[in-house]
Amino acid sequence: MQTSVLHPIAIAQVMVNFAARYGVDAETCLLGTDITVAQLRDADALISREQEMRLIENLILALPQVPALGFELGMQYNVATFGIWGFALRTSRTLREGIERSLRYLPLSTAYCRFWSVIDEHELAFCADPGAIPQHLRQFLLERDTGTSVNLLTELSLSGIRALGLEYEGPAPAHAARIEALCGIAPRYGSTRNAIVLRREDVEIPLPMYDAHLVCLLEDQCRAQLKRRQVGGVAGQVRQLVLGSLGLVASIEDVAQHISMAPRSLRRRLEEEGTSFRDIVEAERRQLAVQLLESTQMKLDEIALQLGYGDTASFTRAFRRWFGQAPGEYRKLSGK
Repeated sequence: MQTSVLHPIAIAQVMVNFAARYGVDAETCLLGTDITVAQLRDADALISREQEMRLIENLILALPQVPALGFELGMQYNVATFGIWGFALRTSRTLREGIERSLRYLPLSTAYCRFWSVIDEHELAFCADPGAIPQHLRQFLLERDTGTSVNLLTELSLSGIRALGLEYEGPAPAHAARIEALCGIAPRYGSTRNAIVLRREDVEIPLPMYDAHLVCLLEDQCRAQLKRRQVGGVAGQVRQLVLGSLGLVASIEDVAQHISMAPRSLRRRLEEEGTSFRDIVEAERRQLAVQLLESTQMKLDEIALQLGYGDTASFTRAFRRWFGQAPGEYRKLSGK
């Protein structure tokens, strides 16, 4: 099962802009998503898959008359939409390497299908499985994900490489001709797979933007972003940082800089997750204080320093607030 990862707000912005071209306003698109118009303008904002799915449902309800809606929406996404993930693909050595890299960090894209590649001496098939998607959105998201893939593969090649074929397992829908008009490929239905098929020789052609040094840097950033966007995410990141490399003495500004987020955005994200920077630090200090008092012989001034307090008196006051007694008293009662 694919790890659930938060998506950048740019993914939602593309959908809202797309709907606007058909006369649907942002408020209609965002109904019930808990995404605000102001958030759409915040480059640091992230949204959950549940929020994105609700937006998709709103889009489908608002535009029932648009044929191949999912495929057309998919073709609005380009390399730049996906930030670091997209640029990592663009600087790959070949299209084949770019495909492999896209699969390695697929949760950083907007894909809901499970993707994999199959290669032989003649062709590479980029295959999609929509089985994990809720039934009422399955066809839409399959077409959106394959539409996005067609667009990205075309953009990455920059040299006129065209797919050999576009295959779908199901029967031909009424809008099959519209898909062909959008991408220039006549889909084949009733296939044994959902796939975009490319010539083997084409995926081995060197890409003009290849940069070995940049690839390494961008791969590191992709790994960091993947970790950062894990659901349960921002609060979890803050906890990891204050318990790890930054320490409990860190300020919200220190943490925000470390995760490439403005302090204001970090405060808002934590509030959305039902917590605050102060609450996280306080909870971790309280838990760590108990562990150190019960399981070590550290002096109180050493514990105070470990917890990020300037002096023992500040630590003692905080401990009394938490537990109604001084830390020395607590240690005696715990047998240390």
